[in-house]
Amino acid sequence: MIKINLLPYREKAKKENLQRQIVILAGTLVLFLLILLGVHLYFTMSVSGLETKIKEADAQLIVLNKKVGDVEGFKRDKKELEQKLGVIKSLEGNRLFPVRMLDEINRIIPARDIWLEKILENGPELRIEGIARDSITVAGFMKSLEKVEFIRSVDLVVSKEKEVSGVKLQQFILNCGIKRGM
Repeated sequence: MIKINLLPYREKAKKENLQRQIVILAGTLVLFLLILLGVHLYFTMSVSGLETKIKEADAQLIVLNKKVGDVEGFKRDKKELEQKLGVIKSLEGNRLFPVRMLDEINRIIPARDIWLEKILENGPELRIEGIARDSITVAGFMKSLEKVEFIRSVDLVVSKEKEVSGVKLQQFILNCGIKRGM
C-alpha cells in the first residue's frame, strides 16, 4: 500500500529554516552591536586618557615655562653682575694709574731744564704743556716719554720760543697716547 503523508513537513522545515535564519541574523546583529559598543567604549576611554595626558602636559608646560622665565631672569642678573664686576675690576685696575703716571713723569723730567705747566688726561690721550731751556731738552724729554711703559706714542703739537724774564725758553705742547691697565 502506498502511504501518503499529508503533514506539511516541507512547510515545517521552511518555517524552522526561517526561524533559524532569523535567530542567526538576530544573533549576528546583537554580536555586531556588542562589538560596536566595545569599540566605542575603547575609543572613548582612549580619548579621555589622552585628554588627561594633554591636561597634565599643559600643566607641566606652564611649570616649565615659569622655570625657564626664572632661568632667563637669573641669566640676565648674572650678565648684569658680570658687567658690574668688570667695571669694578677696571676701576680697581685704573685706581692707581694717575699716581703711577705722575710719578713716572716726575722721574723722567730733567731737573732745572723743564717746567711742566699743565698735564691733562682725556681718555686715551695725555696732553703735557710746559717750558724747557731749549728744543734739545724737549726732544730728550720726548724720547724718555716714549720709553715709559704706559705711553704708546708721543707727538709734538707745538714748540715755540717764548721769552720769560729776558731769557729765551722753548714752550711746548705734547700729545701722548696712553695704555691703561698696566
